[in-house]
Amino acid sequence: MSARPLPVDDERLTFLAPMVKAYADELVAMRRDIHAHPELSWQEERTTALLAARLTAAGLEPTLLPGGTGLTCDVGAGAGAVALRADIDALPLTDRKDVPYASTVEGVCHACGHDVHTAAVLGAGLVLADLDREGRLPGRVRLLFQPAEESARSGARAVLEAGAVDDVHRIFAVHCDPRTSVGQVGLRVGAITASADQVRVRLTGRGGHTARPHLTGDLVFALGKVVTEVPAALSRRVDPRAALSVVWGRIEAGRAANAIPEVGEVAGTLRCLDRSAWEAAEELVEDLVRAIVAPYDVRADVLYERNVPPVENEAVSVDLLRAAVTATEGAESVTTTERSLGGEDFSWYLDRVPGALARLGVRPPQATVDVDLHQGMFDVDERAISVGARVLAASALLALEKASI
Repeated sequence: MSARPLPVDDERLTFLAPMVKAYADELVAMRRDIHAHPELSWQEERTTALLAARLTAAGLEPTLLPGGTGLTCDVGAGAGAVALRADIDALPLTDRKDVPYASTVEGVCHACGHDVHTAAVLGAGLVLADLDREGRLPGRVRLLFQPAEESARSGARAVLEAGAVDDVHRIFAVHCDPRTSVGQVGLRVGAITASADQVRVRLTGRGGHTARPHLTGDLVFALGKVVTEVPAALSRRVDPRAALSVVWGRIEAGRAANAIPEVGEVAGTLRCLDRSAWEAAEELVEDLVRAIVAPYDVRADVLYERNVPPVENEAVSVDLLRAAVTATEGAESVTTTERSLGGEDFSWYLDRVPGALARLGVRPPQATVDVDLHQGMFDVDERAISVGARVLAASALLALEKASI
């Protein structure tokens, strides 16, 4: 049976607000349940079971992803699908909030808002399922509850390998933004987050007495050159518009003040907003390190671990998000977001499918202290869950409408 024409008002998708409101308390409760029982990457069994049970209760048929954590669930029917993606894993951090829904798992915390993303996609899915039962959903929407976004072994890549987006023609996601007030949604065409690779440089050489550095490979001095000169040299070898950044987070060498060690190591991250610069970065870093340490009679081993490319939002998908925010929240809720050097494995989906990531404002109006992502005190204004559900549901509806034209 063909669907009836979608009742989309040019100004506002007014019917979505009461539909989402009907689930608002349940979605907050779901978010708090997930927040209190966080699970690390590839261990999200309880969260997956919780979502599967709720979707099944809604008359849907969720499908577990290979490996048993994460799931997909289709709403409606049609040859191609629009996907809404949530990430379900937590971070290895201690929850330091004094709230009733604080983490009950020692050293594990939803400090990046994945619990909010999950509740928002669930809410959108429940509303879309209601529309489908009424014959008002003009196509198929796939809910993607992805494991392991925080893992170097990206959950997004596992979803792709499972073929879960092979028939998807557009994909959307939201990400919590603690700098943006609740009710606001940040949009940007092009790069919105950066690549995020790990770089480790290990130097080895002849150790010896600090009184006779000329008889050794002065490893600590060479390591200092790597720390200071690799970022400086990259700034002259890469287009500055790529915003390539190397920041070291760990350095280790020696134990005694009067002994030059035989081994030393420095490790950090390389982040970049330009795809072509990211693709060239590994070889460039290796060449620079070896050139920098060459005069010091030490050996350099560069261990370069690629993680994720930049998230590059597609223009049409951003336009659909803008229309969705305007229709459900009002034009004043649309804001232009800054680019971030944080990484997000949503980028792997955009290698295959046009789509966009929006920044979901979660900052309470009364907030006086800035608490960033990946901190134990991170929390959200839970009204953002309903905002996310409305915007994602509207984006899916508008994308399906566009595909049918």
